[in-house]
Amino acid sequence: FKKQGIVELSEKVKRSSQSNRYLHLIIGYLAMETGNTLDYAKEVFYKRAVNSEIFVREKEDELMGKVEYLRSSADLTQEEFSLSIDRFRDWSSQTAGIYLPSPNEEQFLESIEYEMSRQQRWM
Repeated sequence: FKKQGIVELSEKVKRSSQSNRYLHLIIGYLAMETGNTLDYAKEVFYKRAVNSEIFVREKEDELMGKVEYLRSSADLTQEEFSLSIDRFRDWSSQTAGIYLPSPNEEQFLESIEYEMSRQQRWM
């Protein structure tokens, strides 16, 4: 109010922790299988290589000019989130030759979670 700024209200739909867990596990699995860190796999494979039109954005910076940045997966709509995962699973299978489990393959996901916890210091 003091700054006389414009305030915008919008509804933010939160994804379930299960959805976030699933994404984390499949990215982690690909990272382990390719010998990369979780952060690298998320940024380079999931966001840039597979889903660049969803995640990669540009903005004008007064000092740097046009700069590129990545959206957070937390900012995606449910449709964008689902599409990004479907594309990632397809890409992983076709390009890397690595099958990523579907959300209902709970035993597979549990084994990934266990292995990620064992390799945590390298991820």
